[in-house]
Amino acid sequence: MGNEESIAGDQTGILAQDPYVWYRAFMMEYPSGLQTLHEFKALLGLQGLNQKANEHVDQVFNTFDTNKDGYIDFVEFIAAINLMVQGKIEQKLKWYFKMCDSDGNGSIDKKELRNIFVAVQALNGQHTMNPEEFVNFVLQKADINNDGELTLEEFINGMEKDRDLLEIVSKSFDLSNVLKIICNGKQPDEAEAGGSCYKLVSAI
Repeated sequence: MGNEESIAGDQTGILAQDPYVWYRAFMMEYPSGLQTLHEFKALLGLQGLNQKANEHVDQVFNTFDTNKDGYIDFVEFIAAINLMVQGKIEQKLKWYFKMCDSDGNGSIDKKELRNIFVAVQALNGQHTMNPEEFVNFVLQKADINNDGELTLEEFINGMEKDRDLLEIVSKSFDLSNVLKIICNGKQPDEAEAGGSCYKLVSAI
């Protein structure tokens, strides 16, 4: 895809590092080899959320938990990194779509798009764009039949045809900061300069 190089940036080649470095860092934080939803929320400082906010965060967690066993294991963790670092743009867009489609009906409505945008922004501690502005911008660019919802085909085609839309969606749904925190067990800016995992993930 034409925009793939510009979006990937310096990410290419990070996974050429010794996989054992990733494994050792993950196991130091999670000796059982598993991270629970509770640990995920506690690590990111997301305890005491209201029901709606909890549902949004749960949806992000479920995106990492590909086998739906209630845990993030090392294989799922490294798969997420692999997707973000080396995955093709279309693969990433399918992942973003799945993350947004909370009810699994094959389409994204305004509410789902807004909710996941707010959730990811909160997880990253960022507020790059007003949620309503984001939703309206995405639908204006990608909702071909103007029904207020996006199918997977509309979602991907819209990104392929509009570089600005692709860039904004990619940045807005970027979960690399969450992966950094999972791997380090603390906020990235608090990580020691010598932390091997932080060095590897910091380029994401």
